Amino acid sequence: MAKIKNETHYKVLIVGGGSAGITVAARLLRESRTLSGNIAIIDPATKHYYQPLWTLVGAGEADKTVTQREEASVIPSGAVWVQDAITTFQPDENAVVTASGKKLYYEYLVVAAGIQINWHEIKGLKESIGKNGVCSNYSYDYVDSTWEAIRNFKGGTSIFTNPNTPVKCGGAPQKIMYLAEDYFRKSGVRPQSSVIFVSGSPSIFNVKKYEQALNKIIERKEIETCFMHHLIEIDGDKKRATFENLNTKERVDMQYDMIHVVPPMSAPDFIKNSSLAASNGWLNVDKYTLQHEHFDNIFGIGDCTNLPTSKTGAAIRKQAPVLVQNLLHRMRAKQMVHKYDGYTSCPLVTGYGRLILAEFNYDLQPQETFPIDQSRERFSMYVLKKNLLPVMYWNGMLKGMM
Repeated sequence: MAKIKNETHYKVLIVGGGSAGITVAARLLRESRTLSGNIAIIDPATKHYYQPLWTLVGAGEADKTVTQREEASVIPSGAVWVQDAITTFQPDENAVVTASGKKLYYEYLVVAAGIQINWHEIKGLKESIGKNGVCSNYSYDYVDSTWEAIRNFKGGTSIFTNPNTPVKCGGAPQKIMYLAEDYFRKSGVRPQSSVIFVSGSPSIFNVKKYEQALNKIIERKEIETCFMHHLIEIDGDKKRATFENLNTKERVDMQYDMIHVVPPMSAPDFIKNSSLAASNGWLNVDKYTLQHEHFDNIFGIGDCTNLPTSKTGAAIRKQAPVLVQNLLHRMRAKQMVHKYDGYTSCPLVTGYGRLILAEFNYDLQPQETFPIDQSRERFSMYVLKKNLLPVMYWNGMLKGMM
């Protein structure tokens, strides 16, 4: 990690030190040694997390401590870490303003700010999370509450929610449900239990091949589904969840003994409130080149963008080389020829030791890696997710090598 320079000007300024920001920085430094010391990563976080494993943590299959490392340990050599938060973009001045009042200037800006989890948008959730049967995998602090709720479940009604907003890893809200249902069977409480998936989406999955496979699993597991319903309130004392029917706007109350909550999500406020945002609040970039639609020295990647694909680490892995090559071409006054096709991947855990590996592109067409039918549940794909992908992440992706 390079030392912070006295001046506040950098060749490349990267907003965000998560998966996307670290990967881009590492790739840039591998491609161009002249950038060493001239790339800064702005992020206030002290820890870095491998979040895809939180599904298995919530199911008792992994220890959450293995998903956490010091942020300083993942900053690439040659990059400057500015441990601060962005408050304002000033693209007309090629500058950003930080929470501590610093003004940092750039020649090129990469926005990799991730996604904002809006816990506060569900009334009563903050007061109930971690108790009264309310749990969530979407936080390092709360993920243990999911395993506690699952293993202590003695029967009754278990609800698993999915909001009507984009979320990081669109399949995660249902993965934990399949694992919980599997555990309920193994622990003998399934006969006196109901498992309900309440989702703001119109279907279980938006790629037909995988939707058909998942519908068969739901039927086999006798899971009830309730689509186009969005959680708006939790009453922990009464163990009551209130949903809004997105078609009729009617409110629907459901009693629960356990509820796994996936909060609504959005682009970070400092993007939503800036001139860099599209009308829907997400960072406004070209879906093929990842260059901003209005500022040609700004690029975006990952969950904070308006790219019409699922927000996953696998998508970032495919976006990063495209962004880096296009950024370098832009620096060298060359035509940008690299294009991102919308590839994303969602390893859909369907039970202990079973996984469907969904991979697809912008056209919602399967784009599979292996010469097998990936819509079938496989133990090999479960091993890939649990054991191999974390190693590839820490030792490959974050090093700019894949």
